[in-house]
Amino acid sequence: MISVNNVSMRFGAKILFEDVSTTFAAGRRFGLTGPNGAGKSTFMKLLSGESEPQKGAVVRPKKLGTLSQNQFAFDDKRVVDTVIMGNRRLWDALTEREVLYAKADLSDDEGIRLGELEGIVGEEDGYSAESDAAILLDGLGIPEPVHERLMGELQGGQKVRVLLAQALFGNPEALLLDEPTNHLDLDSVHWLENFLNAYKGTLIVISHDRHFLNSVCTHTADIDYETIITYTGGYDDMVLAKTQVRARVESEIAQRQKKIAQLQDFVSRFSAGTRASQVQSRKKEMERLQTSDLAKSNIQRPFIRFQMKRPSGRIPLEVKGLHRAYGEAKVFEGFGGMFERGEKIAVLGRNGAGKTTLVKSLLATGTGPYEKEPDLAQGGGDITWGHEVQIGYFAQDHRESITKGMTAFEWLHQFDPQASRDEIRGLLGQMLFSGEEGMKPTEALSGGEAARLIFCRLMLEKPNFLVMDEPTNHLDLESINALNWAIRKFEGTVILVTHDEDLIADVATRIWQFDGNKLVDFKGAYEEFQAAATP
Repeated sequence: MISVNNVSMRFGAKILFEDVSTTFAAGRRFGLTGPNGAGKSTFMKLLSGESEPQKGAVVRPKKLGTLSQNQFAFDDKRVVDTVIMGNRRLWDALTEREVLYAKADLSDDEGIRLGELEGIVGEEDGYSAESDAAILLDGLGIPEPVHERLMGELQGGQKVRVLLAQALFGNPEALLLDEPTNHLDLDSVHWLENFLNAYKGTLIVISHDRHFLNSVCTHTADIDYETIITYTGGYDDMVLAKTQVRARVESEIAQRQKKIAQLQDFVSRFSAGTRASQVQSRKKEMERLQTSDLAKSNIQRPFIRFQMKRPSGRIPLEVKGLHRAYGEAKVFEGFGGMFERGEKIAVLGRNGAGKTTLVKSLLATGTGPYEKEPDLAQGGGDITWGHEVQIGYFAQDHRESITKGMTAFEWLHQFDPQASRDEIRGLLGQMLFSGEEGMKPTEALSGGEAARLIFCRLMLEKPNFLVMDEPTNHLDLESINALNWAIRKFEGTVILVTHDEDLIADVATRIWQFDGNKLVDFKGAYEEFQAAATP
């Protein structure tokens, strides 16, 4: 159990939360929600003990599992050792025991200490630590040959999964997970859902994956209105309850204000007359009814709408015999198909399967501003883009496509110099770059801001074929919901690589799935694809 007592945090004049008292009980799984900037990560640091509150106190269990955000902290450690380090008491005992065993002769005191260490190793299940760590790593898609490698040799997505295994290792009494599904493929996300649903301790998780929150969470702690309110159920349950509560409170406030106005009118009319006692009675009732204004919600909702300057031909893309490999390692082979205007294609597969390689293979022969996207894999096949196709591309490493040394306004304006300043400012405003925020230097943009600026470019250029590689990374739930709506309403064609299951289920009309070194082309929605895949 974790308890929070009268905790407050401010940054300058901005109040994140004030006098918050709440309890996170054992056996319950809490989603911590709120828009970017609401204070989710700040609150998580208070819960873990990494930061101290400006006011109040936090009581936490001794055995706490946290997801490390520093991917480089363990670069000189073996992967399996990094996982075991999640149980600090066990790791310290193993390290000290190794030093003692390396000595040729032990003193009596060292012999006694060695016995104590063996006791700690036994209590913490240290004799099965490597096999337990291997099970976690396998479940998260880290194959056995990688377990003995150094963390510094791994790619970023693999490191995140190892650090997630570290947080889960050793059966902690409470788990604090900040964006655990980032960089996880769908298979790993499903494994994590099953693991967390069986977890018996206290779970608090920050995630922008609505499907994940709905699948895992029994409660939702929402940061908004300068406080934290806990609702029963997952994210969708919270949104419904929050809307109902807000509507009821606003109705009550409106009724009170109407009543106060009537009482004020009576006092103004009769304060100088003979009805002094009634006037005093009305004044007292006014004081009783007076209420402070509602704290303002910090939720901001972007507006995304993808339009086309002109439609493409009926067949915007045709692929024949496409194959790619890195040296002797085949990525995929024999892929082909004809794709019609308006299709929304979701690309599925485990991390490293070749999804980004596929995207870059297609773009290497494309038209428009993205035709030079490098395809580093070897291979062949025919890729034919159809009549009037104009491609809009959201890269997985999208921040690298934004030129540094410019403002957000200047960077966006260069893609249509004929656009008016008001048009550019309007697009930036739709994506929450209000006022002077449009003058923010591009090198100072956060991951979410960079993603929203790319969406501004796509809305400005109005392509008829969107290619998006992991566009939901770094987006908050409000932005993901806006993107979901925009893709569904878009009349052009879309190729979408994402691990967001709700987004796939809502928009996909066709599925490409990596199965070994083959690409399976399924013509149908995600629900039909799942049904066909179920034995």
